[in-house]
Amino acid sequence: MTDPELEPLLVMEPLAAFLDEAGLGTGEIEATELGDGHSNVTYLLKRGAKRLVLRRPPRGPLPPSAHDVLREARLLRALEPLGLPVPAVLAVCEDEAVIGAPFYVMPFVEGHVLSDTLPAGFGEGAPQQIGEELVDALVRLHAIDFEAAGLGELGRSDGYLERQLKRFNGLLELNATRPLPDLERVGDWLAGNLPASPPTTLVHGDYRLGNVMFAPSEPQLVAILDWEMATIGDPLADVGYMTAMWSHANDPPNPVADLSRVTRLPGFPSGEALAQQYAEATGHSLDALRWYQTLAIWKAAVFLEGSFKRYQSGSTVDPYFAGLREGVERLGQLARARAGI
Repeated sequence: MTDPELEPLLVMEPLAAFLDEAGLGTGEIEATELGDGHSNVTYLLKRGAKRLVLRRPPRGPLPPSAHDVLREARLLRALEPLGLPVPAVLAVCEDEAVIGAPFYVMPFVEGHVLSDTLPAGFGEGAPQQIGEELVDALVRLHAIDFEAAGLGELGRSDGYLERQLKRFNGLLELNATRPLPDLERVGDWLAGNLPASPPTTLVHGDYRLGNVMFAPSEPQLVAILDWEMATIGDPLADVGYMTAMWSHANDPPNPVADLSRVTRLPGFPSGEALAQQYAEATGHSLDALRWYQTLAIWKAAVFLEGSFKRYQSGSTVDPYFAGLREGVERLGQLARARAGI
């Protein structure tokens, strides 16, 4: 339910005119919010025989450089010809006057984003195959020659980890709605134990099970979603995030990992097994994996504190954000526990 005092996220008449000009369907638009994502906003648009997906930023105020959907669209257009499973981009609107923010439009992809159950039709070996598919896609992503793909401008090829610590410490200072001593302590620990990075690659920045899609009737990965945090950087940051946000049967509550709590079911590999599969495919050392996992949990906490701040200001009514008062503190505790401090 939307608060009537909030600015609308979609404005149908100018949106219909934009879609008309792009040749994307005809007639009235039926819009439904999609997915468990709580950052950029994603809508399913039904228009005549067309099913489309629209992505736009949330309501502001927003941190600098965050929620840049135009950058995300440029990245997807560069990746699509390379054979990586990403959605196509059908149209991009830079004019904020159309719906109140920039946005882009993709085709609707049939399939499942896994949350708490396995889809009907997935076989007995599905849990193991899901894990393998998730890692295989990440290995393919990290093998892309980003310079040849014209993506070198996404980020610098050195100092990624230092820049991540600087950026997220700044976001913590900007976003904090109350004292968060666990996050401050973990930030200090990360800075004091910085590992040496392997050669830089394209990194997704938010690579977890909830940000990929599987085919309708089999556990084949058909799309990698939510590229807003992608850049050039340390590939082990993606491995740390993927494994830190992989939910195990006896894990304590985690407001991010539990979005895909299906992996608590029997038969799923462990996060450690996923990391080992990645290491065997790439030759990268896992010696500093705990550091990268701690970084992942800490970054998630800082980012979600910004979401909680927007919830407190009334710019969003997403009920997920209401639980972040305790959820961010829980992530701080989990980050400290992972760091062992």
